[in-house]
Amino acid sequence: MSAEVNPTTLMKQQVGKAASDRVQSGSIVGLGTGSTTAYAIQYIGERLKSGELKDIVGIPTSFQAEVLARQYGIPLTTLDVVDHIDIAIDGADEVDPHLNLVKGGGAAHTREKIVDCLAEQFIVVVDSSKLVDKLGSVFAIPIEVLPLAYAPVMRAVEKLGGKPELRMGVKKAGPVITDQGNMVIDAKFDNIGDPAGLEKTLNNIPGVLENGLFVGVTNLVLVGEVIDGKPNVREIS
Repeated sequence: MSAEVNPTTLMKQQVGKAASDRVQSGSIVGLGTGSTTAYAIQYIGERLKSGELKDIVGIPTSFQAEVLARQYGIPLTTLDVVDHIDIAIDGADEVDPHLNLVKGGGAAHTREKIVDCLAEQFIVVVDSSKLVDKLGSVFAIPIEVLPLAYAPVMRAVEKLGGKPELRMGVKKAGPVITDQGNMVIDAKFDNIGDPAGLEKTLNNIPGVLENGLFVGVTNLVLVGEVIDGKPNVREIS
């Protein structure tokens, strides 16, 4: 007798499947990072294996996405080979009413922003707990920095009114290191009234590669919810 899958897992699976169903044959697909996006990668692979999808290639946004894509038989390519991306599927840590995002909980936001911004259609997959009235309500803003610059960047963030912390590793001594070999500063701001302005200001600090504010990039959000114990997916665009 198989174990019963809990509603939250079922909901993530359904959101991932709903996103994967939007991928068409012949597409170049940006493959995002995170637990819900992992299901989208799985279902894309299953559609390929069944023959429902043909002639697609993926561009992973992280080592995690690359490993999953290979596991599920999705051919991969790189940005120096292709000149466009048809569709990108990725998660988010926060989504505001204007479909602006905070990303970077998995420290992959630099590669994610490169891929997601190049996509003709960018689909975000989240559960309803990620919906907020204002960005920064729950999550700090991740900032990827060159290791030699982390201290001056933290001082610069403090001058902007932020409360920066160097992200430390779990099950390892020392800081989190990104796929690019850099560090991550998590900056908490009490009130982000102008996400677009803050995104540009943070990126202008010397030593910063990219931050986790994604403004004006998202085309569609697929939100997973558990209603009366049953999983449900709704669209926000």
